[in-house]
Amino acid sequence: MAAAADPIALPALPALTVTQGAGGTQTWSLSLQILAAMTALTLLPAILLLTTSFTRIIIVLGFMRQALGTTQSPPNQVLLGLALFLTAFIMAPVLTKAYDAGVKPYMAGQMSAEQALPAAIKPMRDFMLDQTRESDLKLFAQIARVPGYGDRDAVPFPVVVSAFAVSELKTAFQMGFLIYIPFVIIDLIVASVLMSMGMMMLSPMIVSLPFKVMLFVLVDGWALLIGTLASSFVL
Repeated sequence: MAAAADPIALPALPALTVTQGAGGTQTWSLSLQILAAMTALTLLPAILLLTTSFTRIIIVLGFMRQALGTTQSPPNQVLLGLALFLTAFIMAPVLTKAYDAGVKPYMAGQMSAEQALPAAIKPMRDFMLDQTRESDLKLFAQIARVPGYGDRDAVPFPVVVSAFAVSELKTAFQMGFLIYIPFVIIDLIVASVLMSMGMMMLSPMIVSLPFKVMLFVLVDGWALLIGTLASSFVL
């Protein structure tokens, strides 16, 4: 007796379709699903920037380098690599939940694509909503003319992403302001000393740079900065 068909089993997705024409000619065409998947791949950088911790991390690291006054050290490649690895470290629990909730059941044939997609997105939604200010969420809900929502699941995903991005920018700039304060104080002290000594032609930035680097090293600045960034996210 033949085995019963699995009601959740998904049909194969043909990548190419061959159509026989008159005279033995053949027409090759891509399926719309494959075209949509290939188009979605081009959006991966934007998804990385707007739905993960990457935005806050790279902006704070940029503020740190600017406050130190070392415009080319660390270089951009090092900061981007550090931001990417920190993003992977911070987002690992969220991505694991998304994989277990949606991707794994879908690959095992236990869920359809319509069921797996919301299940996989939910951990990302929860992460973004935990970092998003209520005022930003209400602002974009008003812009999108979304009616009042009673729970978190009722918020449309584009509204969540937009509010999350603005909240991350605000948080990153607040952290950057706090990072600048001790280094600005050093610049003011050095500038006052040089003025009192009559050395007005000497740039205070040249003299203050070694002191700022020394202060940053003495307080173990990189470990302090990375630890603060990692702990600033609500998981």
